[in-house]
Amino acid sequence: MAVRKPCLLEGQQLWDYALRILGRRDYSVSELREKLRVRAAKKGEVEEILSRLKIQGYLDDRRFAAAFATARLTNQGLGKGRVLRDLRQRRVAPAVAQQAVRQAYRNTDEQELIEKFLRRKFRKVDLAQYLAEARNLAAAYRKLRLAGFSSSASLQVLKRFSREADLVDSLGTEDETEEESSSF
Repeated sequence: MAVRKPCLLEGQQLWDYALRILGRRDYSVSELREKLRVRAAKKGEVEEILSRLKIQGYLDDRRFAAAFATARLTNQGLGKGRVLRDLRQRRVAPAVAQQAVRQAYRNTDEQELIEKFLRRKFRKVDLAQYLAEARNLAAAYRKLRLAGFSSSASLQVLKRFSREADLVDSLGTEDETEEESSSF
């Protein structure tokens, strides 16, 4: 099967295309630049359209990052680390991403957020009984780390739910060893 090449657009057609895709969902400036470059007949028009979109208020990385961070917190209950990583994947400048995450999480208690996350992810099981088994405890810890929660806060919350404090402590030492080896 042959790959269909998108038809190239110029001028008003490229502008209409940009507005149409921005109407579906928000994009960072870099993401939209890449989408427009693929469709632009004249590559010089891309920057012109991006600047028009910025001037008219349709495109703003600060607003995009703030909305993205707030949505990830309120809708998915993710940790700061995950939201920062996702914003970087969406090609938002690191300083803008950090500021947006800091603002979105300013009044949030990370341990409370972790507890809600655990209750939501393991809602069909008795959490204390489930976390009594070492492999389930390790899986819950990995899930928390992947969701962007800090190691120390994750361990503190898991200690509250698990009767096996020694197992929880061993998770922290394994994570510290991995962080030390990955930093070299």
